[in-house]
Amino acid sequence: MRLWDECREFMKDESGLGTIEVVLILVVLIGLVIIFKKQITTLLESIFKQVNSSAKEVY
Repeated sequence: MRLWDECREFMKDESGLGTIEVVLILVVLIGLVIIFKKQITTLLESIFKQVNSSAKEVY
């Protein structure tokens, strides 16, 4: 019965739960970046073009 009690305690232990949540959030974010890579690249290029043209107007 001691093994059964240890298994039950192991199942109740939540000490690593925060780490698992962070890893799952990172996996979802990386997946979204991979899926929308082309749209993100296009958006960032557009933003940087506007920043560069505005910076040229200042100088």
